[in-house]
Amino acid sequence: MKLPKYVHGYTNRHGKTVFYYRRPGQKKVRLKIGAGVLPWSPTFMDAYEQAQGQARSALGASRTVPGTVNAALVSYYQSVAFTKGLAISTQKTRRAILENFRKDHGDKRIALMHTAALQIMIGGKTPAAQRGFKKAMRGFIDHCMELGMLRADPLLGLKFTKLKKSSGFLTWTEDDITKYRERHASGTKARLALELILQTGHARSDAVRMGRQHVKAGTLSMRRQKTGVAFDIPLLPDLLAELTHQKANQLFYLTTEYGKPFTAAGFGNWFADRCREAAVPGRAHGLRKASAVRHALNGATAPELMAWHGWKTISEAQRYIEEANRIKLAASAGAKMRTGIGSPQPGEPDQTAGTVENT
Repeated sequence: MKLPKYVHGYTNRHGKTVFYYRRPGQKKVRLKIGAGVLPWSPTFMDAYEQAQGQARSALGASRTVPGTVNAALVSYYQSVAFTKGLAISTQKTRRAILENFRKDHGDKRIALMHTAALQIMIGGKTPAAQRGFKKAMRGFIDHCMELGMLRADPLLGLKFTKLKKSSGFLTWTEDDITKYRERHASGTKARLALELILQTGHARSDAVRMGRQHVKAGTLSMRRQKTGVAFDIPLLPDLLAELTHQKANQLFYLTTEYGKPFTAAGFGNWFADRCREAAVPGRAHGLRKASAVRHALNGATAPELMAWHGWKTISEAQRYIEEANRIKLAASAGAKMRTGIGSPQPGEPDQTAGTVENT
């Protein structure tokens, strides 16, 4: 099997197959994977991306001046807080922000970083970008303060532009789901993708890892990739119907045209194309939200939503309880208008007709 770029593998004297990442000019880094993990699987690719980052950090360490932002970032990227404390997707996002910061300030002394300078930096950013910058810098600055590189927290006292409240990704409506199903017939990969996310209610990063190996006695048991929260949920009928079309030897439910598991980003782009074909505006995360609303409309409590969707806090679940209550109350109000509750009944005089206010 062809391996990812710069990956090499061999069987050691203990009979175990090991893989390592080695790019010319960079340090060799072993991929941290368990026994039986196959190349190109999501677990393998996560380890591959982590090894790439470690190799770049090691290369940068040999070219940095101690005490600078460059050196501090190299140290942070190699820390347990970054490599183990953050999900791979979060590492990518925060590294991108920190690398942009490094381009302009990498050669400056980390000990001289102060609030006024950071306030100027965020001044031209959008409200959302300002908060993204703060999240990325928070972990970095905490690391620097723990090692004595900084004496005061420069993030304290920063003022941010007010963020307009947003509901985030558009929640799929029942009409959207129907249109998508009409465009993508049962038995297609596009239809399976919809049912997998809608019926499980989980994020694309978890959906691409789902497969036969996670199901026992009709229950899908996994941990969320982003937070590590466990969930054990029964496979619902609409999903089971689609899984009957799967090949018997196919381990993962969703695979590329080459038979390899999707990456989360790759699946997101592919699924967006299927949505455009069906003329629906939704995205994968909007289906996750639709799943939560469906459960809430059917009477699920906040703790039940937390258990099903793998949320850590009750506030995440409560918003969907409130959304379901809003839908139910609006339907109830409409029903009252249709039945004429509060209106004069046939044969009864209208008590408001012809009345005159007393003066």
